[in-house]
Order: sequence, then C-alpha cells, then structure tokens
Amino acid sequence: MTAARRPRLLVLRALGLGDLLAGVPALRGIRRAFPGHEIVLALPASLREAALATATVDTVLPAEAPNRGVPSLGHWPGPPPDLAIDLHGNGPASRDALAALAPGRLLAFAQRVPPPPEWRRDEHERTRWCRFLAAYGIAADPDDVRLPPPTEVSPAPGAVVVHPGAESASRRWPAERYAALVREVRAAGHRVVVTGGPKEDALVLDVAGRAGLPERDVLRGGLPYGVLSALVARAALVVSGDTGPAHLAVAHATPSVTLFGPVSPRLWGPPRSARHVALWKPGPPGDPHGDAPDPQLVRITAEEATAAALALLRPAPAGARPRKEETSRVR
Repeated sequence: MTAARRPRLLVLRALGLGDLLAGVPALRGIRRAFPGHEIVLALPASLREAALATATVDTVLPAEAPNRGVPSLGHWPGPPPDLAIDLHGNGPASRDALAALAPGRLLAFAQRVPPPPEWRRDEHERTRWCRFLAAYGIAADPDDVRLPPPTEVSPAPGAVVVHPGAESASRRWPAERYAALVREVRAAGHRVVVTGGPKEDALVLDVAGRAGLPERDVLRGGLPYGVLSALVARAALVVSGDTGPAHLAVAHATPSVTLFGPVSPRLWGPPRSARHVALWKPGPPGDPHGDAPDPQLVRITAEEATAAALALLRPAPAGARPRKEETSRVR
C-alpha cells in the first residue's frame, strides 16, 4: 500500500538574513497552524542553514532574488503545493511567482480572492506579517523571535561583537566611528571582535587596523551561519547597523546596540527589551538600499554609540529597576 502524500506548504521570503529572522514569528505561526504539512521555504541557497536553524520549516527551495527582486520558482519539485503563502512583499510579481505553480490555495497581499488585509506602510515588519496571517485565521505573535540555542562553538565567547558591514552603503556607519567605539570598549576592559560578510574583508580590516585589534580578534571572510550564530548567542554585546547580526542578537537575547539611519527602528527595530538599544536621529525616511551612508545614520556620533554600549556592558546596581524603553532617540 502506498503511504498518503504529506500535504506541502510553500512560503516565499527570498530576501536576506535580517528579513528571514524578522519573518520568524510569522513562520512559527504557520508551523503551528499546519503541523501535518511539509513546510518549504523559498529563499537564497546561502541561507539554507539559517532557515533550518529556525526550526520552523522542513525544507528549503533555493530561490535567488537578484537586486531584491522576485525569484523564479521553476525548480519546484513534484505536484503543485497545497498552499502557498507570499511573505515576500505586497506586489503582483511575488504573487504571480507563486500562482505560476498552481497551488491549491494562495495567500498574498496582492491576491484579490480571498480579500487580503490592508498593507500599512508605517507598520513594523514583524507585526505586518503576523497581522496578515491573522486575517486568514493563522495566529502568530510578533514578539515570538527567539531561536533555539546554536550547537556550534563560539570563536570568542563573552566578547563584544562589532559588525560594521551591511548590504547597502546607506546602512553602514563610518568605519572610523566603529574604530573609536572599539578602542573605548577595549579600554574599559572588554574583549572586542570585528566581523563582516564574505565581501567585507576590506571594511573589517579598516576598522580593526584603526582600533589596533590583534589578529585573533579579526574575524574576516564571512563566518558560516552556525559559527556566527554561536558567536552572537554567546557574546556580551553586539554593535552593528540594521542588518543580519542585529536581528540575530534579538533572536538569541544578546544585548545589542543597533544604529539606524534610513529606516526607523519603529519599522525594523528590536522588540521592547532592556537588552536592546536602537539609536537613531528622527527625520524623513531614506533609501535602505542607497549607495552612500544615510545622513540620519551619520548624525549618530561615536560618543553616543559608545555610551550606549558601555551602559549595557556595565553591571546594574543591586536593586536597580530595568529600563523600560528599547529605543533611544539621539538628537
């Protein structure tokens, strides 16, 4: 007798590491709502390990999205998915990529039937997708961001992790300011390591050289996801722009200072927590994919970021009340 085929559910979110981690609450809601389905996540092949580490999906469908566009899903194996969910965006292109597979049912912001909820431009990314799912009876909690503990060994347990890179120049705080922060944090007695992506060795070496870091604390070349996850999970603090390691720090409840510029932390920042500080200068939104550092980001000084970092590293006095706000507006 042939065993019954397990129903398959395809989710499209073919973006970066930060986007994947911001989508974890929605993915977790889908996992709970469809425990009997094989859940397949379409995203870049380089994020396969990260996707599986969320414990929300069973399989990854490699789907590259050039220039943050919509990928082809032509490599979908077997019969059409029983259900397809578009967590990629609100346009017809991502909807059409899924519709081309003729799923039994399709949920998308751009889908007319069943009618989708309203797309809100001023909504936090985690909240948006959880609200979208709730419109179809799928419960998801936007604060459900935690990941299982990593199994890899950290190359620098207890260190302060500084990650100066980002996918776009508009979200890269100046190297000399990261270096100034590193020098001050080291002077306060903390070990600091600098990390970067596979194509960010020049930036990592620039920051490390300006800060006088020893070679052992320069983690170049782009760490494999499992090692990066372990490094962040067992760090004393993570300092970065609005990029993957900042979201990874939130996922592992590691204290963090995140420097925001073109996009407000109200849209992409950490959940309310005394562990996380989001620094930004209020102003009009910029281009998160721009080719020059965002003016609002550049207005954050090295002194402001260093003070925030040292405040999180400093042990709280006995009986002190925890901080209530996770976002600090620096003017």
